Amino acid sequence: MLSRRKLLFAAGTAGMAALLRPAPRLLASASQPSTPVDFDVPTGACDCHTHIFGDPRTFTFTASRVYTPETASISEMRALHRQLHTARVVIVQPSVYGSDNSCTLDAIKQLGPGARGIAVIDEKTPDSKLDEMHRAGIRGIRINLETAGQSDPALARRRFEAAVQRAKGRNWHIEIYTRLSVIESIQEQVAAAAVSVSFDHFGGAQAALGVKQPGFDTLLKLVHNGKAYVKISAPYRSSTLSPDFPDVAPLAKALIAANPQRITWGSDWPHPAQIPGRPITEITPLYQIDDGRDLNMVANWAPDPSVRKTILVENPTRLYGF
Repeated sequence: MLSRRKLLFAAGTAGMAALLRPAPRLLASASQPSTPVDFDVPTGACDCHTHIFGDPRTFTFTASRVYTPETASISEMRALHRQLHTARVVIVQPSVYGSDNSCTLDAIKQLGPGARGIAVIDEKTPDSKLDEMHRAGIRGIRINLETAGQSDPALARRRFEAAVQRAKGRNWHIEIYTRLSVIESIQEQVAAAAVSVSFDHFGGAQAALGVKQPGFDTLLKLVHNGKAYVKISAPYRSSTLSPDFPDVAPLAKALIAANPQRITWGSDWPHPAQIPGRPITEITPLYQIDDGRDLNMVANWAPDPSVRKTILVENPTRLYGF
C-alpha cells in the first residue's frame, strides 16, 4: 500500500489528486455556499472561472469527452453569485463540449453584460466564427491539456502557437489548464507571445510540494515580469487538506507578492469531477465545495483591501474587457 507521503508526491498528477479527494456526493443540485463571505467584496468583483452544464437534450456532449457531468444551471449560478457578492462572471468552455461553444454562449447571453467567456476552438473554426463569438462576449481561447492528461511539451508548444495566431488582433488572450512541467517547457513562447496568457488553478502547482517545487519558480518569473496571469482558483485541485487547504496559502501569497496585477480569482463552480476508470457514459457527480469558505481565503491571502480590489475587480476588467 502506498504511504501518505508517496501519495502526496504522486498528487503532482491530476489523476492521483482526484483519488485523494473526498468522493463526490450522490446526484443532486450543484453546490451553493454554506459559509457567509466575511469581508467586504469590492464592487464589480468577478468570478473568473466557472462552467455551465446545460440540459444534454439541448447541448450535446462531445463523444471524445473524458467524463460526463451533471447539469449545472444558470439559475444556480445566479444564486451562487448573489451569496458571494460578485457582480461579474467568466464562463469557461468545459472539455465535455469540445469546440461546440453553444452552451457557453447561451449562458453569456442569458447572464448579460456582466458575463464574458473563454472558448475552445479547433483548426476548422473559421475567423468569421471568432468575430461572431467576440461580439457575443468571448475574450479568449482555452487550451485544456490537463483534463485529457496531455503533458507532451511539443504538443503544448504547437497548440499554444496555433492559438496565439488565432487570438492576435482580437484583444483576446490564451487560457491554459496544465501543469508546471509544461509551463516550464513553453515559458519562452509565453514570454514572447503577442497576446496575454492566463494559467488556471495555480498553474497546476501541488500544495504539498510547496513553493520550492520544480517549475513554480518559472511561473513566479512569468507573473513577476507581467508575462502571465494566474488564477488563484480551485484550491481543492492543488491540495487534499480540506476544507481550508492551509498548504495552498504559501502558493497564493507567493504569486500575489510576485505581481498582484497578474492575479485573478475564480471559484471553478460547479466543481466538475473526473474519476479515473469511470466509464464516460456514467454521470460523475459534481464535488460539493463551499465557495463562501473558499472566497474567504482571498482575504487571508491578500489582507490589503486595495490588493483584493486589484485581484477581484481591476485585473478581470482589463483581461476580459468588461
